[in-house]
Amino acid sequence: MEPRDALEDVVVLDMTKVLAGPYCGAILADMGATVIKIEIPGKGDDSRNYGPFQNGESIYYGNLNRNKRGMTLNLKTQKGKEILKKLVKKADILLENNRPGTMERLGVGYETLKEINPRLIYGSITGFGCTGRYSDRPGYDIIAQAMGGLMSVTGQEGDPPTRCGNAIGDILGGMNLTIGVLTALHARTLTGKGQYIDISLVDSVIVSLEQAWQRYFATGELPVRHGNSYDAIAPYDSFTAKDGYIVIGCGNQKMFEILCEKILNRPDLIEDPKYKTVPLRVKNNKEFKKIVEEWSAYIPVEQGVSLLLAQGIPAGPIYNLQQISDDPHFCIDRQMFVEVDHPKAGKVRLNGNPVKLSETGPKIRMSFPVLGEHTDDILRKLGYADNTIEEFHLRGVV
Repeated sequence: MEPRDALEDVVVLDMTKVLAGPYCGAILADMGATVIKIEIPGKGDDSRNYGPFQNGESIYYGNLNRNKRGMTLNLKTQKGKEILKKLVKKADILLENNRPGTMERLGVGYETLKEINPRLIYGSITGFGCTGRYSDRPGYDIIAQAMGGLMSVTGQEGDPPTRCGNAIGDILGGMNLTIGVLTALHARTLTGKGQYIDISLVDSVIVSLEQAWQRYFATGELPVRHGNSYDAIAPYDSFTAKDGYIVIGCGNQKMFEILCEKILNRPDLIEDPKYKTVPLRVKNNKEFKKIVEEWSAYIPVEQGVSLLLAQGIPAGPIYNLQQISDDPHFCIDRQMFVEVDHPKAGKVRLNGNPVKLSETGPKIRMSFPVLGEHTDDILRKLGYADNTIEEFHLRGVV
């Protein structure tokens, strides 16, 4: 039997732009869904203007819109609304990330569309969610990281609050939207009905702080910034090496004892009253870090990591992007970077999908669409004649 794609019978209308929503659409497309990227005629997704560019095409846009078919549609025209409603009749999922109320004002909100297709799963992702006193506020990743608490705990001790080095709020929001639509897809097999999904970027960041909340609720003490160490476990940090940095994560007492005895040659530390338990090691982490660095500062990263791993202690180097993309484990064994051909950009290297399924994908099957690339083909499949499609172009409907 030929391998199948997990979502090969699912049709998704992706009306999102920039990062969080398109990321969700890309995941669904990787899993085999037919994802139709719907953009504004002549303009497209805002991220088409974000670098880097290759032969005039945004690779920022490309990485988040791989495997999708592209069409343009002007929802400010009556015919544009008519076309969307025809698409909705055959769709399983619609994704959008407009401010709350925008789709309703256009006459294509959830309550309207579910009358056309009661099985429609309607996924909305916004900065603050579709309910609540902040729902009308605009939201970008940096706002989510700031108001979700992540910046307050990120950075070196004494430094200002720091944004995480990537758009983690958007990525978390996109992942939660994916979880939501897949959950609703299964629920539909039980109920026969679709439903509305409301994802907030700030909510997504808030829950990502995990144990920081429990620590605060239990003690009333606000978490502080302290670099790469961890409030719950120690030693769990980065340590200076001869030619870089080594990260070590001693997740239990046995690992700590092996570190002291086999690596540091300091078995006396095991019974030291300052380091005997996990809470004591967290409290005295700075002092213990100095002890570890009396060893690590004189040893090359690769050698130090090898010695630690040989003893069963989780450790690794701090990689930059070149080192990751040159490492055969990631680029060959795990296929975390995939090369595709694009009609304008040429050969493009995109991110692979981290979810590996033994039987049903995922796959990067095709590149990203040129603006409106598949519009005419999609309209023909909806039953529109060529002369009508030509008229739509002339009238700015598509």
